[in-house]
Amino acid sequence: MTPIESHQVVGFHYVLRDERHRVLDDSFKRAKPLYYLHGHANIMTALEHEIDGRTPGETFEITIDPANAYGERNEALMQSVNRAAFGNAELAPGMRFEANGPDGARTVTVVDIDENAVTVDANHPLAGRTLNYYVELLDQREATRAELAKGHPLDPSVQPSEVEDKKL
Repeated sequence: MTPIESHQVVGFHYVLRDERHRVLDDSFKRAKPLYYLHGHANIMTALEHEIDGRTPGETFEITIDPANAYGERNEALMQSVNRAAFGNAELAPGMRFEANGPDGARTVTVVDIDENAVTVDANHPLAGRTLNYYVELLDQREATRAELAKGHPLDPSVQPSEVEDKKL
């Protein structure tokens, strides 16, 4: 096998745990590996750097600090919003909504609710968390022209030869 490098579609399974070793995500349980286009910022930079140069069949563990994962928590991203902005929606802590802000659309999580206001948090849910990955590299292949143009792998049910024949 050749080492993994830019412009290849790479498949891997992973188990993601937090700093207390609680499982946050497990692709093995879903029986669906993650496929991404290596070298195109499809996954966390620290994880991609760790995969670079490895070969399918390898396994490894990596710990990624908050600054190299989803960033540190930013308390300025906590905001109180007028309850009326949510209309008649039934709200509960933990619900997520898409909100438009000065930097474009952003997902916010409802933290607290009272009669007049809803406190929302625009931090990524994993911001401020140290992440521990166990990774099993499965396979790799050269990306098609269409995948390179799109910047990510295309639907795996479409054969690469079919994709190459389509106009970009």
